[in-house]
Amino acid sequence: MTTTSTSSNQRVLVSYTAPPTFLASPNWNKVYGTILGQFPLRNIHWKSHSRASVKTIQELDVTLLPFDSLRDEHTSQVPGTLLEKPLLHVYIVHCEDNDIETYRNTLKKQIKDWHSAVTSRKNQEWLILQIIRPDSSRQATGTFFQIKNSVLDKLKTDFNSDKRDRCIQVNWVTGNENPVAWAEFISKIKDGLLYAFDSAIELRQEEVRRSENQQSMPGWNFCTFFILKESLASSFEGMNLFEEALIPYDELESSFYRVSREKNMSWFGSLIPQDPKDDVSPLLSITRKSYRELILANTISVFDFRIYLLARQCQLLAKMGRMNEITSKVGFFLGAFGKRLREVESTLPPLFIEAWTYSAALSAVEHCNEWATTFKIEGSKSASVNAGKGELLDLARSQLDILGMEAGHLPTAPPFSTSKTSTKSLPSGTVIRLSNETLNTAINDKEVFYDLYIAITNRAIDLYAKSGRRKFALKLHGNLAALELHRGNLSAALNTYTSLPAHYAPHMWTSLESFMLSRALDTYSKLDMAQDVEWIHIVLSFLKTYVEHNSEMLMYRADKVDYVTNLVKSLRISVERLETDLAHPDHPILTIRVSSNAKLAETRDGSYLDVYVTNYLPCVFPVDEISVLVTGRESEKFRYVSPVTEGCLPGKSTFTLFCPTSASGTFILESSEVRSAHLLLQSNYRKTSKGPSSATPLLVRVPNDPLALDVRISQSNRIELGKPQSLMVVLSTGRNKIDKLIVRMTSPSVTFRCREAILLEDQDIDSINATEDGIEMEEVEDDIDVTFLVPHSDASALTAMKVNIEVEYITEYEPSIVRSSHFIRVLITTLPISVNVEDFFRGTRQVRLISKFTVSTTSHQHVRIADASLDLPQGGLQGVNIQPSLNKRRVITVTPPQPANFLFALDSSNGPVRESLTLRIKYRMLREEVESIIQDQVRAILEESPATLQRRIVLVGKLIDALESDAAWVDMYGITGELAVPHIAKEDGEVGDLLKEARKRLANHRHPDPPQGQWREIKIPVDVPFMNIVAAVCIRIISTPFAKETLSDELPPLYAGQPISANLSIHTTFHWGSSASDINKRYLLRFNIEEMVREWLVSGPKRGDFVAKDGETYTVPITLIALHHGEFALPKVNITALPMAGMVTMGSMAIPSIETYQEHGAQKVLVLPRGGRSTFVVGMGPG
Repeated sequence: MTTTSTSSNQRVLVSYTAPPTFLASPNWNKVYGTILGQFPLRNIHWKSHSRASVKTIQELDVTLLPFDSLRDEHTSQVPGTLLEKPLLHVYIVHCEDNDIETYRNTLKKQIKDWHSAVTSRKNQEWLILQIIRPDSSRQATGTFFQIKNSVLDKLKTDFNSDKRDRCIQVNWVTGNENPVAWAEFISKIKDGLLYAFDSAIELRQEEVRRSENQQSMPGWNFCTFFILKESLASSFEGMNLFEEALIPYDELESSFYRVSREKNMSWFGSLIPQDPKDDVSPLLSITRKSYRELILANTISVFDFRIYLLARQCQLLAKMGRMNEITSKVGFFLGAFGKRLREVESTLPPLFIEAWTYSAALSAVEHCNEWATTFKIEGSKSASVNAGKGELLDLARSQLDILGMEAGHLPTAPPFSTSKTSTKSLPSGTVIRLSNETLNTAINDKEVFYDLYIAITNRAIDLYAKSGRRKFALKLHGNLAALELHRGNLSAALNTYTSLPAHYAPHMWTSLESFMLSRALDTYSKLDMAQDVEWIHIVLSFLKTYVEHNSEMLMYRADKVDYVTNLVKSLRISVERLETDLAHPDHPILTIRVSSNAKLAETRDGSYLDVYVTNYLPCVFPVDEISVLVTGRESEKFRYVSPVTEGCLPGKSTFTLFCPTSASGTFILESSEVRSAHLLLQSNYRKTSKGPSSATPLLVRVPNDPLALDVRISQSNRIELGKPQSLMVVLSTGRNKIDKLIVRMTSPSVTFRCREAILLEDQDIDSINATEDGIEMEEVEDDIDVTFLVPHSDASALTAMKVNIEVEYITEYEPSIVRSSHFIRVLITTLPISVNVEDFFRGTRQVRLISKFTVSTTSHQHVRIADASLDLPQGGLQGVNIQPSLNKRRVITVTPPQPANFLFALDSSNGPVRESLTLRIKYRMLREEVESIIQDQVRAILEESPATLQRRIVLVGKLIDALESDAAWVDMYGITGELAVPHIAKEDGEVGDLLKEARKRLANHRHPDPPQGQWREIKIPVDVPFMNIVAAVCIRIISTPFAKETLSDELPPLYAGQPISANLSIHTTFHWGSSASDINKRYLLRFNIEEMVREWLVSGPKRGDFVAKDGETYTVPITLIALHHGEFALPKVNITALPMAGMVTMGSMAIPSIETYQEHGAQKVLVLPRGGRSTFVVGMGPG
């Protein structure tokens, strides 16, 4: 291995020597080859004294050289790298471990002489290597008893003067290539090299610090200091510690900037030498000049010094693989030092700076490619590296812009003129002669220049594309388009200009975008092409960039205002010629800010909304119409529109938009639209995106208009279960005198049959026209309610039904406006009341059916019931009579905790009733009743004073709100009809007087008799139940134990413990059976007297079977014994029917239905305590 002469390739030196006899023997070559095979060294862990972190040297090349070849040390005036001298000396001895005599007589003196020579050298380490042959017998016996008697022990005793062990023994034989045998030796070499290097580097760093502290002293020289400190960097570089090597260069660069600011440049020559090849020489080459000799001679120019420093830094960065830092460092240097050269531009050849920058940028790219190959750098094709090389090529291209303009090959106009940093141009007739022959040829030949320009630009575009810097590549495409335009290739230039703005826009490069668009418009004009839709899009895109970044626009026209004004006029003419509308979203030339509160139109249905339009153009923009779309719940959409006659002036303008649809609530601003002929400038305020949107939606609040047309829905006022269902619709015209109107109804859950709609009685209009499309009306007066029923499909499976109602109407006062109002109403389909029925069969001779109907409310609202009746089918039923419990009823209020009961008795002389009856309930909601009363009272008050419709609605609303705020009036109203309206906030003027009068009249209100107002009605079909057997059970007590019947209804006194005779009689009837022939049947029944073990003891047949016949009575005698005194009921008797022979139902014998009525169920008997007197005869004894 040999050492190269350049510091950048300096290797670590290790000297070797051995006894002459061993060097001359054949074994030496084998040993030498084996030792060389252990290099390079790997995984060396080095710790800096100035840093706590540990650096790992992955690989370190080592050069072995004979010790005899070393020259004697002498102090050099020029500091060099610390690796110029060996860091380690190795003495290799081949001697068996037990050959003590040879060691004493020969080897010891040779080693001692060598040891004295190497220890006299500063900061250098030494190592003695003993090579022995493996001996199995020696290995078997061990070496414990040979301690202090081996050659290795003698070596350690004679030469290890400190605690460090520098004597190593290797057990090796020819052909043994196992690296484990040399592991300890390699480890000692690493330790020795690091120890020597640390000692030398610490000493050199101390010299650097001492020199740096002497800067202010006379005689201090920056160039000498530079060479001294650079020796540190070279030493670190030789040890492959590239990060540590870069630090001294960075510090030297900072020191140079400091002395440069202090204007202390006496150690340097001129700023730049007069070398004709400087503008073409490779920038990062350290061999093109003798830089170190120039530095030592204090004659190096600032130009050469800066280039040398940059080249060394970039070379170290390349070895570290940090290629992206090289390109950025070179780009910064070319820009900064180029400005410095501008200061002496007059002393330089024409266009020297541009030529030097061009050549330096290209050579730097080539150096990066070479280093990437030489050092096998991973990631050399990464995005950041390609981006950096692309920037250098782009810098070279910008120099071609300047060279081309000076040579007359390019116009002095954007985008080429943007590369020019100086406003000065070369005097006419100046001869341009450069060292770079490629540039000379390009300057003298226009086509060669164009080819060179395109080649460099395409290289930069390719690197930008590979790095992902798409917008930089697009910018260069624009330069190529400008070149094509200059060369006369208009079609190619137009295609590029029209395609580039779409790529610029996402990256916010508006200045370039506007420039490309203006050039596209100019190219359109030069080609005399029609101003079609594509031209309109280009104009709109140009105007967008104009208003967004006017200050950054790259326009070469002096008067931008006239240019934009004429462009807008041409745009208007073009959009007028369009046959269809052209929508353009979110254009910034006009911005619309919408007021958050709308205002009612007062005299007509609808509302006004103010919008504030800002025109950012310097001229009037022609506008025909402005509209705003708002969205409410359930996707209701309403549009506010206003025509514009004079266009939109520059700056801010206010317009009032009108929406004829009457809708109230809070709406979200959906979009806005500005119409100019067929051009629609649209803005969407609710842009959808995948990610969460941080923008707060814009809200528009529209107040409620109580006088507007309104639609309410409710359940039909005539409900009959089992029949087709209908919906009751109430249309309130409000202030509108309707000329023509149509109502359309849809629902996602049911189907409406509008053709079958009917108008309720007592309406203010004569008729309606019901069609499949909807319900039509004509000439409807204002301030009236029109109520009609619309049948629909079955909704029994629903609990709620959403109904979409659309009303289109034309008023007499505004026949040109067709208003369309949308109403979304939700109807609760469940009935407001629920009915439960209980049936009781009673009686012996005349059996009647008693039905008890319990009416409850199904919601939290109170229901007022005026009447309830159980009706026979139309025409009646022969022999059937129904009697209510009360002939005259008062209005009953049903509340959630308090239902109402209605009783009806049904007599049938012809047996079972097969026809269904109808339960009819006349009711209304308490809220409906109270609102109707308030409406009537307010109307009566207003008839006595001149008041408007709006005043009536306000009064009614305030009274209802007051009642809703406090429910204390409900109980009193249910009893008397008095409406005690809670206190209302004080109102002044006429409204306050009217409220006071209304409260007074409502407090004096009483329930009318009979009830007045509109009532709802529900009809529920009721089936009369069947009962095969009705049994009446009676226990009758006999007055005397020996009589079968009592002579009077008065019972004799009963005493506890006394036997009481009684008869159990069971009367059966089959009158309510499922068929009239049931009276001829016989049923087997079983009676069972219920045990009352605390009160009665029953004697006799407590349980038995008997055959029942229609109208007959079965009697059984029993005996009762009261167990204690008191008043208590008689035992109950259970009657059950036994299966009928021959009747089978669902695989088992049929059991007839039976109901038992206890005739004595309400009867109680009084049992007296048993009393009496007994006489006892007591013998007194003889006497």
